[in-house]
Amino acid sequence: MGRDPVKLLLRTDVDLARIISNVGKYSIEIHDNPFESLVRSIIYQQLAGKSANAIFQRFIGFYGNSFPLPNQIVDTDAMILRKIGLSYKKITYVKDLSTKITMGELLLDKLVNLSDEQVISELVKVKGIGRWTAEMFLIFCLKREDVFPLSDLGIKKAIKLLYNLDTLPSNEFIVSKSAKWRPYRSIAAWYLWKSLNNFTTIG
Repeated sequence: MGRDPVKLLLRTDVDLARIISNVGKYSIEIHDNPFESLVRSIIYQQLAGKSANAIFQRFIGFYGNSFPLPNQIVDTDAMILRKIGLSYKKITYVKDLSTKITMGELLLDKLVNLSDEQVISELVKVKGIGRWTAEMFLIFCLKREDVFPLSDLGIKKAIKLLYNLDTLPSNEFIVSKSAKWRPYRSIAAWYLWKSLNNFTTIG
């Protein structure tokens, strides 16, 4: 209790310490609504931030500028969601998520009591939610402090720059280097994202 994760990371790794000093205060943005967090992740998949923001705002606008309940999404005609800007695949994904919640197959309020791997195991049962999306949920919604998304391209680019590598690092290299950041790898990941210019808007 009372440990300062950032101070610990500063003492543990002089290379990461340079990024921490450049980025400044740790100020992660937490999404308190689990359902909204997952829907947002689906909508933002494989889209540039500006385009994703526009679609998300139209999505919210359709529901009176308040985030819809799962049953509202289930009841929304797919063609309406298509006109808002969601692809057919993403419509399938948000409806599958919403259906699983309304049917009691996915209990979002119970996830907080599960381990990281158990949470991932539950979430990847939903169409369109893979390990990376589940890891983002762990970091930005459940506030888990020791999650490190190995497949994240931004993380790979940041580590490449951090260690002056000629190519993107292998998973083995990342696992080895990130081991010293335990038990605060989520916080280290946030700093790595923030070290890249195109990740300045991340939560």
